[in-house]
Amino acid sequence: MRALLLAALLCAATTPARAFYLPGVAPQDFARDDLVNFKVNSLTSDRTPVPMRFYDLPYCRPSEIRASAENLGEVLRGDRIFNSLYQMQMRLDERCKVVCESEPLSEHEADRLRAAIVDGYRVNMILDNLPAAQSFVDDAGVKRYDRGFPVGFVDEMDAKRADYKDARAYVNNHATFTILYHKDESRPDSARRIVGFEVEPHSVKHRRDPNATDPSVLSTCDPERVLFAKPPARRFDSDAGAQVVAAGEKILWTYDVAFKPSDVRWASRWDTYLAVSKSDEEIHWFSVINSAVVMLFLSAMVAMIVLRTLRSDITRYNALESVDLDADDDESGWKLLHGDVFRPPRSPARLAVCVGTGAQLIIVAFVTMVFALLGFLSPANRGGLMTASLMTFALAGVAAGYVAGRMFRAFQARSLSHHITLLSPSEWRRNTAHVAVAFPGLAFAVLISLNLVVWGKEGAAAVPFGTLFQLCAMWFCLSTPLVFLGSHRAFAAPAPEQPTRTNKIPRQVPRTPWYLKDDATALLGGILPFGAVFIELFFILSSVWLRQAYYIFGVLSVVYVILVVTCAEIAIVITYFTLCGEDYRWWWKAFNSPAFAGAYVFAYSAYYYLTRLDISGGVIPTAMYFSYMGLASIGFGLACGAVGFVASYAFVRAIYGSVKID
Repeated sequence: MRALLLAALLCAATTPARAFYLPGVAPQDFARDDLVNFKVNSLTSDRTPVPMRFYDLPYCRPSEIRASAENLGEVLRGDRIFNSLYQMQMRLDERCKVVCESEPLSEHEADRLRAAIVDGYRVNMILDNLPAAQSFVDDAGVKRYDRGFPVGFVDEMDAKRADYKDARAYVNNHATFTILYHKDESRPDSARRIVGFEVEPHSVKHRRDPNATDPSVLSTCDPERVLFAKPPARRFDSDAGAQVVAAGEKILWTYDVAFKPSDVRWASRWDTYLAVSKSDEEIHWFSVINSAVVMLFLSAMVAMIVLRTLRSDITRYNALESVDLDADDDESGWKLLHGDVFRPPRSPARLAVCVGTGAQLIIVAFVTMVFALLGFLSPANRGGLMTASLMTFALAGVAAGYVAGRMFRAFQARSLSHHITLLSPSEWRRNTAHVAVAFPGLAFAVLISLNLVVWGKEGAAAVPFGTLFQLCAMWFCLSTPLVFLGSHRAFAAPAPEQPTRTNKIPRQVPRTPWYLKDDATALLGGILPFGAVFIELFFILSSVWLRQAYYIFGVLSVVYVILVVTCAEIAIVITYFTLCGEDYRWWWKAFNSPAFAGAYVFAYSAYYYLTRLDISGGVIPTAMYFSYMGLASIGFGLACGAVGFVASYAFVRAIYGSVKID
């Protein structure tokens, strides 16, 4: 009930998406005619997870290409930000401004540009830290943004064919930029702040005006018919054709700039980028209600077990003046296991590593969620979410080492004659090394393997050697020492003494019903944690793989709390029924039951891939998708399993510590 009350309070405090900036970031004021340069970012596509550097295509290049400073998260995301030849003067409208005319396209350049168009790549530009976006109005009449604009388009007749790799492609070589600005009354009269960056792309086969003395004057531009205040208007003569992509073609790159005042304040300029449609908002709340129903169902089961069954059992067991109970009177059977319930599980070191790593991941999720709710992970801080998660993971190594050490110490404890077996230094070091290396090593191996492949394609997703060195330094110089520190504290502390003694001879386990077998409990136990998150999982996958904005961390935090409670409750229920079946092998079941939700997440990602994604580009993008989703599913399963195991361990200690054992 406490968890339900907390979830209700969080729901009440949750509001629709509102963007606010990273504390300490100040707005920039622009006076009239101030020069402002555009920056260009990597080209991205919904049809492939491999981004492409802007200057890998035959765009206009400045004489000196300078890379902007990027944080760790930006590099891992594939952001590659450079300067460009696009520039403007504040509040100065310009029409058909020529950027450059490219050299005749080579066969290789034409093929690469055509492939980018067919694969649906989009151009991403940045102005005053705002991404360029195409505006549109949804069914509810709300203005929304679609980030970037297409590199080009394919001929309509060719696009109808099943295979149009050799289709006629046309490049968007003209862009109309609409800059929205706001006047802050507290600032000087000439100061304005940029609050919107809209773009409308066009493709036109430019022709120079033979009657003009200025070679930059183009006959294909029609300034008299351009209405910048009401885009989109017709920008070109009716007889102007589209710019085809073919070897030997010269492409003339042009753009328009128009400035419009706006009532949007600077602090709210991200709202349109992050706006959620009414239907999506209703689905988010349906997700919360769905998760709450799952949690209420499990809470009722746990309450029934604790308040009815266990209370009556404990009262009856502790009634020393009553007649001794025989086996036929014992309805539950869980007390019969008091001499075996704390017998160490099979592969105790592996279980300790899994629980410690899961605890580390659940802490990372919690801390990241808190920072996101406080606004420290604003979308204005590109890569901030990933950077914060990696740093938190490294710092949480101390918790992973401590939890794994305490669990391993508890597994090795022997309560025979109150004697605790001490671990050798080699066992302690081996267990700690496994915690420090297992999951980070798997993640690093996946990153390196995919990186080698992407390097061959020269994609922007390839992580530079410098970044790989930073990751290794963070792993071995920060995370690993903290894991050993936490583990040392755990092994230096007194070993946990169990409430009951462990018999020398193991008790014979009766025949296990089918629904209590390991496979059945994993399959059944993983459904409910997955059911609590699968609706929200759809939006998260769309944010990652379809480049859609996700910033409803209030709803996500509620789902996170419900997930944690659900994992704890399903593990307790399965552990209780296992003990009632006189099976003391509950350790791995308590972990595997909620952890199997990770397998359902991976299965759902495969379903999402088949139904929502149209990934092209061969085997590499598909391998990237399933590799990263497999890694995410393993992490999700470890986190859920750790929550379930810790809750079950506390539950077992509580019930066996409440009865009097002779």
